[in-house]
Amino acid sequence: MADPIRFEKVLQGCRDDAFDSGIQIDSELMPLGGQGALVKPAIYEGEEYQHDRRWASSEDKEATEVIVIDNVPSQANRLEEALRLHRESTGLPEFVLDFSDITHLPSHLPRSLSSFQFPHRNADAYLRDSVLNGTDFIKTDLGISIFEATAQNCAPLIAWFPQSLLYGFWQSHLGKKKSNSKHARAWVSEIIGWQPATTETRMSGLKGDPLNLNTDDVITSNPNDRTRWEIGKTREIEGGKPDKLSEMGHGQVPFTGDDASLAAISFTRISQRATISFAQLRRIRIDDQFSSDRNAACRALLVALGLHAHQLAFGHGFSLRSGADLRPRSTRTTWLGSDIDSEISLGSIEYTLDLLESAKDYAKSVDVTLDGWDQKPKILKPKKNLESAILATWPQVTD
Repeated sequence: MADPIRFEKVLQGCRDDAFDSGIQIDSELMPLGGQGALVKPAIYEGEEYQHDRRWASSEDKEATEVIVIDNVPSQANRLEEALRLHRESTGLPEFVLDFSDITHLPSHLPRSLSSFQFPHRNADAYLRDSVLNGTDFIKTDLGISIFEATAQNCAPLIAWFPQSLLYGFWQSHLGKKKSNSKHARAWVSEIIGWQPATTETRMSGLKGDPLNLNTDDVITSNPNDRTRWEIGKTREIEGGKPDKLSEMGHGQVPFTGDDASLAAISFTRISQRATISFAQLRRIRIDDQFSSDRNAACRALLVALGLHAHQLAFGHGFSLRSGADLRPRSTRTTWLGSDIDSEISLGSIEYTLDLLESAKDYAKSVDVTLDGWDQKPKILKPKKNLESAILATWPQVTD
């Protein structure tokens, strides 16, 4: 069995004068239903799967048809969600944007947003349009440092948004004359389904109705509040518009042809590949000194964070979406060295957590500031403009 990865090896591989390339994790995945059982890939606008062709081996004469079951941005979001759920054990820094003062939001909407859920991480509009202790966040000293941070001035992000340095960001919401800093993701992961049996099948069906209600009469309802509706044209319903009985949830509704959704797919095999690039991490600097211990410490901390996130999210059975429950059947982790590659082991979730703790301790020992770590979340409130946008989108519906 391969030896578990050691922090000292990670730290050495992250130095400016190292020639190691990174780490690669390859997993063979299996549906809960067994080999060849149906799996639902992600479906995009226009009812489309993400089709591709890949070389499975350098010995292949032709590329293989594949479907991307879960793509790179989606995988990053899942890794961040795993870190959010385990923030207490890792001590990761977190901002929480609190919407609790807006009391009428529909129950399906979140009452708060974590910084692990911000679509653009440290560069997100929700962070820009928030208030910290009564002051616009972007005008606070902390906010200024985060919004002006770059990969080459990474101290504020290591302290408050380490996930941004791992999964990438683009500061594109401040205006043309403001910071437009970019940093490409160092961690790349995706799940692929090989040789789909078919991609044309659609899930035909029928939404039933025990009473088989059926009428051609016009229905009047308010699309924003369908708890009230009437048969016929009436002005009794405020905001009422012509509608159909089927839109009220009554009657039998068939789903056939183009109205039917794309069906799940049987694949010969399903694989996941995750890589972390040391070359990309070497762009990250906390000072300008060549082969600085502090630079290496920041990068090693990110490697440990990425490995732990991977184990939390994918080191056991996981669910991507309805009809896409997978479990790892075998995993091979490879250290991509300068001259030779070698197999290593990630160990258990407890082991990668220990690796992360070692990385934190070392970073502190070389004076890397981790202000946001091992602290309670910083609570933000929406600015007036953001609150107005929320209220305009989700107005209070009166009886």
